[in-house]
Amino acid sequence: MFSLVTGANGFIGSHLTRFLIERGERVRVLVRQQSDVRSIAGLPVELAYADLRDAASLPPSLTGVQRVYHVAADYRLWARNPGDIYASNVEGTRNLLAASRYAGIERFVYTSTVGTLLSARTQQMPDERTHLQLGDMIGHYKRSKFLAEQAALEAARNGQPVVIVNPTAPLGPGDWKPTPTGRILLDFLNGQLPAYVDTGLNFVPVEDVARGHWLAAEHGHIGARYILGGRNLTLKGIFGLLSDLSGRPMSRVRLPYAVPLMAALADSMASRVLGRPPRIPLDGVRMARHKMFVDSPKASRELGFQPGSLEAALDRAIRWYSENGYLKERVRDRATRECAA
Repeated sequence: MFSLVTGANGFIGSHLTRFLIERGERVRVLVRQQSDVRSIAGLPVELAYADLRDAASLPPSLTGVQRVYHVAADYRLWARNPGDIYASNVEGTRNLLAASRYAGIERFVYTSTVGTLLSARTQQMPDERTHLQLGDMIGHYKRSKFLAEQAALEAARNGQPVVIVNPTAPLGPGDWKPTPTGRILLDFLNGQLPAYVDTGLNFVPVEDVARGHWLAAEHGHIGARYILGGRNLTLKGIFGLLSDLSGRPMSRVRLPYAVPLMAALADSMASRVLGRPPRIPLDGVRMARHKMFVDSPKASRELGFQPGSLEAALDRAIRWYSENGYLKERVRDRATRECAA
């Protein structure tokens, strides 16, 4: 029997694929014909070509499959046609849920996002008990993931063996695209962030997120949500760790929120005129107005999820970015930096 991974060529999906293979599982990956599969090149996987937006293309990929890990998502904070995001994230999820129900899949793990639990109106530290509405979501990406999560919850209520994981911001090697979080790290490492805003995120090693998916399949309760999180850190805090690990100087300038907001508004108007993606996504700036911290003991208590060292994950990420040509200047390796200290 196979485990099917959608989005296996993405950041979390590629690490999940490697984790399952290391466990000795047979893995089938669902990708589109035009997908960039560098992140899983050379891995002993079976390729299944299908499109989540095309319901008729999915059933063959589920033959002989025991578990489905639905990691694929259109993760963009801006799109020329926002309908594309909803087609992939919402309709694609509904299509795969329906096909999996028909195929009798034993366990379906849906990868949501911690963003579905975050809202400016939340008074206490958000956790899995937080229930929000569509109107609380900022931007098309978060709205699409909220709707997809609701579809997964409805499927579970109707008897489908669905478990939901809500990863926070993953860090580590192999972020080929890179993701919006990876872009923040790269901008700092390349000296393109001379200032910072007073915001924060929960960060977690990507390898632990991958293992958390398997733990959810093994031990998760049907219809439950599990935050796969690590450490709450301000942006200044994460830049401090990056500075210590890379030797890059850190800016002491903190910008008031109005400055990046005005810059994003201007960039958004320019992007519409020039027909290019904005360099400063407006939705991303709006999200950054509030610290996106969460409380996540449930995954530890019910799944045995234990995230590892964030510093070690950042060090792996820095070395990977350096080795793969993402950095303008090569960063000294950690051993050299420690000897110099």
